[in-house]
Amino acid sequence: MSVEEEVKKVVESHGAKLYDTEIVNEDGHTVYRVYILKDGGVDLDLCADISRDLSPMLDVYPPVSGQYYLEVSSPGVERTLKRPEHFENSVGEKIYLKLSSGEKVKGKLLGFENGEVVLETSQGEERFPLNEIRKARTYFEW
Repeated sequence: MSVEEEVKKVVESHGAKLYDTEIVNEDGHTVYRVYILKDGGVDLDLCADISRDLSPMLDVYPPVSGQYYLEVSSPGVERTLKRPEHFENSVGEKIYLKLSSGEKVKGKLLGFENGEVVLETSQGEERFPLNEIRKARTYFEW
């Protein structure tokens, strides 16, 4: 079983959903980030509880070699969309796409069908194959 599957079990034991994980280097430190979602929102106590339960498991099954820091948080209002389920769970939200061609597109996410992101843009309904999307994220207009 993979580290991410084990992380998912711990997160779900707290009534939350695993959104994503990432490994980044910041200021010379490696950070293993676990992003979670929960109906009603994610608060600091939930993040702390999940972090406390993940730590012993990650000591045995480290996500990276060497020293790292663990962070558990919400992906936020403006979150990165990478996986099909990210798009499926964000239907109805406004999203921004950067395509392989360099083109940038904004619109309302209508769905994810047959490997394509379906958007309502100023041009009407448009479809974008997932493999042509370099970057995608939700956005919030203040």
